[in-house]
Amino acid sequence: MSACTPSPATLFLRVFLPFAFAYFLSYIFRGVNAVIFPFLERDLGITAADLGLLTSAFFLFFAGCQPVLGVALDRYGPRKVQAVLLATAALGSALFGLSSSLGELVVARVLIGLGFAGGLMAAIKAFTLWYPPRRWGLITGFHMMAGGAGSMAATLPVQWSLSVISWQGLFFWLAGVSLATAAILFVVVPDRAAPRSRSSLGEQFRVTGVVMTHGYYWRMQPLIAIQQLAFIGCISLWIGPWLRDVGGIADETARADLQLYTTAVMTLGFACSGLVPRLMRRRGISEFASVGLMSLLFALACGWIAFLPPLHPLVPWALFGFLGACLIQYLPVMVASFPPDYAGRVTTSSNLVTFAVIFAGQWAIGKVVDLWPRTQTGYAPDGYRWALGTIFILQLAALAWLLLSRGRPMNSAHGELVPAD
Repeated sequence: MSACTPSPATLFLRVFLPFAFAYFLSYIFRGVNAVIFPFLERDLGITAADLGLLTSAFFLFFAGCQPVLGVALDRYGPRKVQAVLLATAALGSALFGLSSSLGELVVARVLIGLGFAGGLMAAIKAFTLWYPPRRWGLITGFHMMAGGAGSMAATLPVQWSLSVISWQGLFFWLAGVSLATAAILFVVVPDRAAPRSRSSLGEQFRVTGVVMTHGYYWRMQPLIAIQQLAFIGCISLWIGPWLRDVGGIADETARADLQLYTTAVMTLGFACSGLVPRLMRRRGISEFASVGLMSLLFALACGWIAFLPPLHPLVPWALFGFLGACLIQYLPVMVASFPPDYAGRVTTSSNLVTFAVIFAGQWAIGKVVDLWPRTQTGYAPDGYRWALGTIFILQLAALAWLLLSRGRPMNSAHGELVPAD
């Protein structure tokens, strides 16, 4: 870095911490429904399908704005884009607290999702501007740990807060914190001009089309999307109802404890996710193969939860959390398979498909669970088996496609390289 670059301590305080705290908040909002769902059932009478729709609404605009987000970050910088988005999340959180019907809750949840759509990508953009390339992987791993800490905060701490304030009051507090974080980002984070592409705006969007029609992208993307549906869908909602209805844990605090342990292991998984491929590479195993192995193990953990609930649910859910966090390593493998100039649009293109699948799949899980009559305590266990079992089978099919597909990396020596803009 140049001599005018701030010290590491200054970068930590003025660049890393503001974006990391925004990501921390994002994961609280992602996972809060897994704790507050009994209150929504009680106060609004919503069903499992309603819960699925409400939780997945977070990912509707989250998915749709990804192509625009990548270009906006390059043109306007992460400080301005993330501050505006967080203000939108604050508005959505306040509206959520004021909502009295499912439709109002969904609209508010959509605004919250839009507000946190840049939680990872804006941070990565900021890190590439302020940190040397050799630090990017390490800093990004720490950033993911902030998200894991947010998931932990969305469990027992949220359950405790509900003994002091209502769920509506909780969202008013979260709105205030989100707005304050937006102001801190706008004021504290320094600006640094990035080299701009000489191509037109239309040409920049054209690259997104090139990525999304390439064979190698579609070799990997089905598995990424299905496994992220399983991982994010359960962590953000279905782990809570599953623990009540299948695990037999009626006490809300006990459920929050198990969710806390699962997200703590998930946070450890984020920290270790970059180390596992590196250790396996030293033994001659490629990143592609090592991440494929972790994907297979994650699928088996999902099958265990779907079909073979144990005497104590912590073991499969802990494996689920750890292995699910390691799946983030598919993105570096995919990015490395395209020209460097395409990196941002490769990740946002993957997010577009992934979160669209999460939106539809989360809702579909609720629809399947609702097919069985409700029990005295909640939803029928058979509904979970069919819903999660279907996702387990889809993962096996996507793994088979990954192994059998002939799609090759764009930047390989096979004449497939498209000139970068």
